[in-house]
Amino acid sequence: MRFRHPDGSTVHLAYCTNVHPAETLDGVLAQLRDHCEPVRRRLGRDRLGIGLWLAKDAAHTLVSDPSALRGLRTELDRRGLEVVTLNGFPYEGFGAEEVKYRVYKPDWADPERLDHTTALARVLAQLLPDDVTEGSISTLPLAWRTAYDDKRAATARKALTTLAERLDALHELTGRSLRVGLEPEPGCIVETTADALAPLTAIGHDRIGICVDTCHLATSFEDPHTALDALTEARVPVVKSQLSAALHAEHPHLPEVRTALAAFDEPRFLHQTRTRTSAGLRGTDDLGQALADDALPDASPWRAHFHVPLHAAPAAPLTSTLPVLRAALAQLVGGPHPLTHHLEVETYTWQALPPELRPRARAQLADGIAAELTLARELLTDLGLKELP
Repeated sequence: MRFRHPDGSTVHLAYCTNVHPAETLDGVLAQLRDHCEPVRRRLGRDRLGIGLWLAKDAAHTLVSDPSALRGLRTELDRRGLEVVTLNGFPYEGFGAEEVKYRVYKPDWADPERLDHTTALARVLAQLLPDDVTEGSISTLPLAWRTAYDDKRAATARKALTTLAERLDALHELTGRSLRVGLEPEPGCIVETTADALAPLTAIGHDRIGICVDTCHLATSFEDPHTALDALTEARVPVVKSQLSAALHAEHPHLPEVRTALAAFDEPRFLHQTRTRTSAGLRGTDDLGQALADDALPDASPWRAHFHVPLHAAPAAPLTSTLPVLRAALAQLVGGPHPLTHHLEVETYTWQALPPELRPRARAQLADGIAAELTLARELLTDLGLKELP
């Protein structure tokens, strides 16, 4: 979906396909048929943007087989789909029964991460629509915080510098300008947007910036205005923003709130949980750990890294951080000029919701994704953007 900003530039809205498990190119092609095109039809649009997730095997096939890449581009066009952004965070196995800490491997100190992201950039340069010259890729925020020392930090910085040089070369070769954004996430080396400032300014290249995920922003209790103002002042580019909402518990000391939270403690994904105290931010790596006795102070609200559907906040006594998303979006695209032109709804946890909230069939999932995109569209038009055909 495309929108015209009052300054005349185009803002792209997509939804991320990491909600649909697929490790191979055949799986990706099936996603387009079974999920993406049905969502487009529900929205009544001739064209729908998708934030494509390409696992290691799918990316390798596409970058090594030009005919396969042409075939994917043809299939996107045939189904009324377009790609301007890729989710390069998960490497493989994102649809496994247990993902948890595995999603942070390989990190930016491992050569596989540079190779994979380079492959994604080469693929994206060929997938961009003919009238689009700028693409974006989100990636993990350097590494999970453990087993990361000065030596690995130096290796990661060198890898990102090499990536920037490769993106420069790709621009000269194809005319397509691609940027990669570190995506701050609780528990990682770069947990907050503030944590991103030092490594990104050290790299000092405008092709390497930040991906602002509004669920992660909220989970870490970052104020959107403060965070985005600091990025602007430091001249760190917002490569893209993932529109997502976290789980919010206003009164975590109450037994009924604990019971409601426990329903979201599931075995597939990591749900980092945070609270603010007088001594600063406190947290646990997972929601189940927070619910254990005395593991996390409960005098103030808790927020958990659980991407809840944008249009359907959890039932009381829980809610979502949609207000944080609204505030961030207002600053991202509501000013005289957009801070980013790439927006992506990223609710990958539909099948991790409590059983009674999960979609039971493809049609229900498509309905839910379409409803999220409808909400995002309304937020954008309320900010003065005009939807384009």
